[in-house]
Amino acid sequence: MTVTLKDVATLAGVSVKTVSNVVNGYAFVKPENRRRVEEALAATGYRPNVGARNLRRGRTGFLALMVPELSIPYFGELAGLVITAAQKRGWSVLIEQTQGTRSRERETLSSLGPHLVDGALVHPEALEAADFPSPGEIPLVMLGEHAVDVPIDHVAIDNVLAAQTAVSHLASLGRTRIAAIGRNPARGTSSQRLAGYQAGLAAAGLSYSDSLVAPAEKWHRSVGAAAMRSLLGSASPPDAVFCFNDLLAIGAMRAVAELGLRVPEDVAIVGFDNNEESAFSLPSLTTIAPDKAALAEAAIDLVHRRITGDKALPAQDIQTPFALEVRESTRGR
Repeated sequence: MTVTLKDVATLAGVSVKTVSNVVNGYAFVKPENRRRVEEALAATGYRPNVGARNLRRGRTGFLALMVPELSIPYFGELAGLVITAAQKRGWSVLIEQTQGTRSRERETLSSLGPHLVDGALVHPEALEAADFPSPGEIPLVMLGEHAVDVPIDHVAIDNVLAAQTAVSHLASLGRTRIAAIGRNPARGTSSQRLAGYQAGLAAAGLSYSDSLVAPAEKWHRSVGAAAMRSLLGSASPPDAVFCFNDLLAIGAMRAVAELGLRVPEDVAIVGFDNNEESAFSLPSLTTIAPDKAALAEAAIDLVHRRITGDKALPAQDIQTPFALEVRESTRGR
């Protein structure tokens, strides 16, 4: 037998409107009424008819999420958190992978519209301001560090400060030749982390040397390993390395071991992203840990507000927290 809103309202002792407000995620419901409705929803097993509800509202019930590479754990983890946050609001998520190229990002963005999705979260690596649709065409939230001067809601951590924090940690250990792996001028994320690396050196009274900064076209394990071998083969090898993501750091640690050296005794290493792998590597990896759940929740909250009528609100720029997770790759075992 189908359970209706009226059935739930009768059991909870509230109005049908109150039940509807709780089901649809509206904030202005008295805590006691919300509790009673949630208990009644659980007791009756009520499931909303999402298709019918979206049809009445003139919506599709879908959001889009555009990310560079799902094979990079950070983006896979973020996608899962976005899906969870979206489900709480009654949306399903369509995921598109762009490989971080401008042409693919433009193609994906231009294909989005109200006929397909109600809104979109985009994590660009190469888009320029001219590539974005006019404000109001479709609710958009931009994720990540790629700097684009457009009036669009944006959610990210402070990447410059996060990178500086990583380098300051290495300097606090007495390391004086701190290298970096991950430079890629085509990626906004790389530019910000490089700026934070330079700020961290300056704060510690250490000189910047271009020879200690290794390029990385892709932020994959194999690239990190190759960069680490090159750095360690130089005339003045580093005693510490800041890697622009955890995959580069995992590859770098492998190269150190292959060359008969030890982490952190010979080379201390810090990564970025706090992927699950970083806690289980040997040694475990010290890393910058963005609050990915907070980022996903903030992004879904922003796109929800745009879709449900807050379209005139000025573009929001939200910074979510991060922390330095100190593990064996810098503190030892």
